[in-house]
Amino acid sequence: MSLQQVYRRCRYGRPIVVVSGLPRSGTSMAMRMLAAGGMQLVVDGVRTADEDNPAGYFEAERVKDLGRHTDHNWLRAARGQAVKIVSSLLEHLPDHNNYAVVFMNRNLQEVLASQAKMLARRGEDSQTSDERLLEMFAAHLVRVKAMLRSRSHFSLCEIEYKDVVADPLVHARRIRAFLNQPLDVDAMAQAVDPRLHRNRV
Repeated sequence: MSLQQVYRRCRYGRPIVVVSGLPRSGTSMAMRMLAAGGMQLVVDGVRTADEDNPAGYFEAERVKDLGRHTDHNWLRAARGQAVKIVSSLLEHLPDHNNYAVVFMNRNLQEVLASQAKMLARRGEDSQTSDERLLEMFAAHLVRVKAMLRSRSHFSLCEIEYKDVVADPLVHARRIRAFLNQPLDVDAMAQAVDPRLHRNRV
């Protein structure tokens, strides 16, 4: 831990664990792993399990307001807990907290296919071509990860979705080491259901 990180830990306390990534990149799986490992989550149960996420979404509705409101005081109560925040909202997190970001990476073709199926079930349709969406996803990820690496209130651990499905115990240990918390890695690994990896390249 750097001197600056030590200073920030003394000033702002324990980091908020942020599980992030593109929609449909495995963030719900990561939240489920943390819950199984013994970490307290910031969730409200408003969005319930459905065909797209049979094991649940693990979300809090107030997260969606990060980009619209300046009152982010509720985040202080989340220190030491885990909250799911989609990657497009990370830039709105205030710098008076520390954030340990578990960032889920997934093949962009799989992300696109999963998002398309979700939209189809809702009777919605994308107005942007697949090629353009893939370009937008890639550019967005470059920008977001550069921001996470450049700002002192963030620390970053990137996790590959397919690798977690293939060997969940190894990556449960990686997450525990990154967060430096006494999580139950065996329970975390058991929370991974490979049957939910339904859109594959």
